[in-house]
Amino acid sequence: MIKVLVADDQAILADGIKSVLSSCPDLEVVGIAKDGFDALDAVEKYEPDVVLMDIRMPNMNGVIATQEIKRRRPQTKVLILTTFDDSDYILNAINYGASGYLLKDVSASALIEAVKNAYAGDTILPAKIARHIADAARLVTNDREIKLKRKFGFSEREVRIALMIYEGFTNKQIAAALKLSDGTARNYISAIYEKLGASSRAEAAEKLRSAL
Repeated sequence: MIKVLVADDQAILADGIKSVLSSCPDLEVVGIAKDGFDALDAVEKYEPDVVLMDIRMPNMNGVIATQEIKRRRPQTKVLILTTFDDSDYILNAINYGASGYLLKDVSASALIEAVKNAYAGDTILPAKIARHIADAARLVTNDREIKLKRKFGFSEREVRIALMIYEGFTNKQIAAALKLSDGTARNYISAIYEKLGASSRAEAAEKLRSAL
């Protein structure tokens, strides 16, 4: 039995996906998460084999949630579900360890097959662009990290937090996502500000935007 977690902030879609997956005797939907933070909690609680992750959700998007799930539980497969043809999101999600992506208009049989294939270790991508996206993913995100390390001398953890600042996350969201105390998160952020030569969140985000 393959345990599946559905993460989607649109309840009607999440329920529809659950209904489709539940029709297959080999799949068990163990929970539904309404945003990225909820997904992280649910992964720890239910230990799913596969997560079907909406790419755009409030509070924490599917890209950051994917990164954290793969960091905390590498064996869990993450499939990105999206209605958007957004290459930046897709590239980042794949680079952070997603097993691929599906558009939400996928057929029921194809969705079930994709979950099974992801569980088996396959990469789920449109065939014609699979190699292009996978290669570009590594190049794009690695390039961003290298740029930040070279320009500002960030550590690995500082790079991760700097990118979250760039994405608009608050201190509390960063602390929760990375399992840091509020004080530790503030210390990292202060160090990042100092290396950036910034005195505010807005100024830090602008300097990061310019560097990337």
